[in-house]
Amino acid sequence: MTSKLQMYFPMIRSRKEVLDDIYGNERLAEIFDSWEERYQEEFLDFCTGVRGVKMLYDFCAKALLDPEIHPERLDESSLLLMDIVVQLEDGSIANVEIQKIGYAFPGERSACYSADLLLRQYKMVRRKMTKDTFSYKHIKSVYTIVLFEKSSREFHVFPDNYIHKFQQISNTGMKLELLQKFIFIPLDIYLKNHHNKGIETRLDAWLTFLGSDSPEDVIALIEKYPDFKPMYKQVYEICQNIEKVMGMFSKELYEMDRNTVRYITGSEK
Repeated sequence: MTSKLQMYFPMIRSRKEVLDDIYGNERLAEIFDSWEERYQEEFLDFCTGVRGVKMLYDFCAKALLDPEIHPERLDESSLLLMDIVVQLEDGSIANVEIQKIGYAFPGERSACYSADLLLRQYKMVRRKMTKDTFSYKHIKSVYTIVLFEKSSREFHVFPDNYIHKFQQISNTGMKLELLQKFIFIPLDIYLKNHHNKGIETRLDAWLTFLGSDSPEDVIALIEKYPDFKPMYKQVYEICQNIEKVMGMFSKELYEMDRNTVRYITGSEK
């Protein structure tokens, strides 16, 4: 069966071709057969374009949005520090966390990540300056930005809102720059809100890119914003190497299972 996306990405292979690759290799066949049926189908849909690409797969996000490899895909004033932590031109640091399951990244964990970012920046600035020249005014804001594929129940109390911004404020209205800022984006709520609205803005384009695996959404996105097409193309090129992509997919499943166990047992490192 030809998928809708094959018209735009001819390198997408058929289900039969992908299965032939898998079962033509004993080790790959063993890995594939160890997966639950729903994950087998998800993997096949992913590789064959039956569904669009889930950009919230960790390996997709890192391959496509690494500013050291593709600086043109992020703001030109950002600099990669580690993972998907970036330093902006003004010295501010942003940590972009992409989470498939909302309960795996509660507010408490976000606060800890923010504190770590702030301390990291403080140490970095102190190393560059002498005791006489250092001032806390040199420490810039840190942003913790968390995107959820499936958000937790707290977000669904606000079904019409999909961008939540937090920062520390006083009870009197007094203003001090306390540096730590948070942005939470429940992509599932965004998609519900924009189901019938289409892609109207650049922000819509990015949230659709990150949140939707609907072939119709992918097509609508690349037709309105063609610069997203090379990113989808890159993922489908990765899919040409079945052994590599199965290894990455297996790692995704392992991480999801581990997060689920942590949530159920209440343990978190």
